[in-house]
Amino acid sequence: MPTAPPTTTGDASVEAQVFWLRFQKEIAAALVIVVLALIGYAGYRVYASQRSSKAADLLAAAKTPEEYRAVMTGYSNTPAGESAYLLLAEKHRAEKKFADSNATLKEFVDKNPEHEFVPTAQLMMAGNLESMGKEDEALAVYQQVAAKYPNSYSAPLAMISQVPLLKAKNRTEDARRVCEEILTKYRMPGQPMESAATRDDRMETVWAMEAMRQLRSLKPPEQPKSPSAAVAPGVPPMIAAPGAAPAPGAPAPAAPPRPSTGAPTPKK
Repeated sequence: MPTAPPTTTGDASVEAQVFWLRFQKEIAAALVIVVLALIGYAGYRVYASQRSSKAADLLAAAKTPEEYRAVMTGYSNTPAGESAYLLLAEKHRAEKKFADSNATLKEFVDKNPEHEFVPTAQLMMAGNLESMGKEDEALAVYQQVAAKYPNSYSAPLAMISQVPLLKAKNRTEDARRVCEEILTKYRMPGQPMESAATRDDRMETVWAMEAMRQLRSLKPPEQPKSPSAAVAPGVPPMIAAPGAAPAPGAPAPAAPPRPSTGAPTPKK
């Protein structure tokens, strides 16, 4: 079978020169694109840094809803612009404008559904609903946060916030179940935990202690009465234990006869 002749160094050099002569325009254009991309990326980083810095300064000086709105709309996609939603919502809440606070929080969640502060915003919404007397809606939001973000710092807070609402509705067993679930998932320090590096032992201690406090405030579950606690109905009084009360419905025992007052007294 014939084989290709070995390529010499001179042939390789000639091929490289031919390749460069044929594609020098394309290679030069590609290099220009790469250089421009690097320059553009560096310029964008500088611009983004300056923009974020300016947004942070404006947010620090903001006092009125209009100033917060200016940061939110003019500097969206910056940390300061995103934080402005939560600060404005908290300002509305302090002024007892709970509906306005929830509207701002909902806008933040809709625009930033993957933001790390979304669970915090939803907890704030649940708190506003409680303040407006909408306990059922608040309870639903707490349950949603606990189920959707089980590994976040908001999950135990959402769970423990359910307990007072459940107690107010006389759902004692549901409140007990939530407390026991907190003790199972958020153990006290010193016990093995999953992904311990991403959890805060102090926060777990707080939630466990609060769950224990809530458990102590709940009524103990009713225990079934023992069948031997009472005498079976229909048992005759003379068979019952000495000193025991007669069974309900059973006739009372007859009293011993008393001496007649008209009997003659014995003579001395």
